[in-house]
Amino acid sequence: MYKSELDNHIRNKSISNSFILFGESSFLIDMYTKMLTNIDDANSLEFYYDEYDFNSAKAHLSQASLFGDRNILIIKSEKKVPKKELDILLGFCDKNPDNVFVYAYYGSDHKSYNNKKAFGKSSVMSVRFFHPKDYEAQNIVLQMAEEKGANIDKYTVAHLLGVHNGDVALACNELDKFALYNRAITTKDIDNLVYGLGDVNLDDFIKRLLLKKDFREDLRTILEHGEDEIRILTTITAFITQLYMFNIYIRVNGAPNALEILGYPAPKFVVDAKSQLSIKFKPQTYLKLHELLLESELQMKSANINKGAILLSTLIRVQKLL
Repeated sequence: MYKSELDNHIRNKSISNSFILFGESSFLIDMYTKMLTNIDDANSLEFYYDEYDFNSAKAHLSQASLFGDRNILIIKSEKKVPKKELDILLGFCDKNPDNVFVYAYYGSDHKSYNNKKAFGKSSVMSVRFFHPKDYEAQNIVLQMAEEKGANIDKYTVAHLLGVHNGDVALACNELDKFALYNRAITTKDIDNLVYGLGDVNLDDFIKRLLLKKDFREDLRTILEHGEDEIRILTTITAFITQLYMFNIYIRVNGAPNALEILGYPAPKFVVDAKSQLSIKFKPQTYLKLHELLLESELQMKSANINKGAILLSTLIRVQKLL
């Protein structure tokens, strides 16, 4: 299902107690994960990235609730939970309505979760989130502004989103700053208080990186506006994985097919751009890039590590491999 269908279930109080959230918008995945698990006095267990442990997750959902509390399990990962393990965890929710399970999948392989039939008779709600359209993005920022106490109207929100190239997460990051002002925020305030990314978004940044152009100023800007080093790295990995899929498909079939490669149709200009970039690199280069990126991701997730230094070093090494 899609976001609109989930919203209808939430309004009608007909939601399930297990969810698989995936898609192109990490912001919406995060937002709905928080919304669906915001339950008072719940017994919650969260796994991030490589922390996931099946036995611990299974034990958490199978244990009896203490004092009538509900058991909540949250898994956030770019890696897929094995199908057999996922089915078992969903089964615990089907058997016990007091359980709540949210699997927030940030990876790029959406085919596995795009088909409800893949989960048999389970009551899981599998929801794909696309990047919000303009009016959706404005409504999200307005809602967040109200929650944070920032006085801002829809026209100023539209200007804020324009400054941030439509990135909802970056726009929402500014709201705490605006809430400090005991007056309405104007477009002039946006221009004075916000240094936007302009043309610098992650896709453009990654393309610049892969074309061996100087990326350091863009990287500094992106980090200053709230992007996490690990998320930047995993986004680069996902982007390169997608390019590799285009590369292999074109080598085998002679021309790209977005529906078969991505699992959904994409605009021609997007397909053409990814195709042209993908064939610039040999399969062996893709292998070396993945090894480097995954090794660096593992380093970043260790304790007491300077993630910024690792990220910069990794990106320099990426360009040396190209």
